[in-house]
Amino acid sequence: MKVQDIIDYFERDIPAALAMDWDNVGLLVGDKTADVHKIYVALDVTDEVIEHAIISGADMIVSHHPMIFGSINSVVADNFVGSRIMKLIQNGIACYAMHTNFDVAKMGEIVARKMDVSVEAPLESTDCQEGAIRGIGFVGSIKPVTVREFADSIKENFGLSHVKIFGSGEAIVSKVACCPGSGKSDIDLALEAGAEVYVTGDIDHHSGIDAVARNLVIIDAGHYGLEHIFIKYIMELIDRDLPKLQVEAEGFKEPFWID
Repeated sequence: MKVQDIIDYFERDIPAALAMDWDNVGLLVGDKTADVHKIYVALDVTDEVIEHAIISGADMIVSHHPMIFGSINSVVADNFVGSRIMKLIQNGIACYAMHTNFDVAKMGEIVARKMDVSVEAPLESTDCQEGAIRGIGFVGSIKPVTVREFADSIKENFGLSHVKIFGSGEAIVSKVACCPGSGKSDIDLALEAGAEVYVTGDIDHHSGIDAVARNLVIIDAGHYGLEHIFIKYIMELIDRDLPKLQVEAEGFKEPFWID
């Protein structure tokens, strides 16, 4: 298959047009006419991921987070982004990202399923076609449980070593809001939706304690914590629908450790 064939396949259900205006999705490095025999799937295109892709013999990396995010004035070896771009080109590896377009099209759905949440609406509406509203995250309901029980289920279902909780672990909750990834900017939307607990990542000290003062419990599962399921989802799509392609993926690895 060609790089463009793979892009066309993904964009049937995850069109780039769904991405937020500030985002940078699509083919970021590579030749659309190049042949692809093996895809390497990762959440982030780090130096380690690129090395693993090279060793595996991959022709294309499919990632969630864009490797190029912001303006680049030059591509040089002494800049970490430039060095990555050069290494990809030198090894004939294309790099394709599905970020907020994937969030809108799929991420909320698959995260909600793993949390056993009955979804009522997106947390942040971004798209409406033929009466169907789509967007970032979700608002929904679960059977009443304590915050601690809900947090424990998130750790188990997403394979996490820990989560961070702002608020009482013994509070009973049933109305949930969630923004996989970084969700500090959507705290007000969670409150407006009547959520009792908000599951997201990248919550700082002041945002967390201020949310509790407004009667919202926050479970911070980390930016990687919920979104790493992108990797398995994309691998399964390729195995199912593009069986002529080989696929390999970056293993589960939380990007930090706690002493």
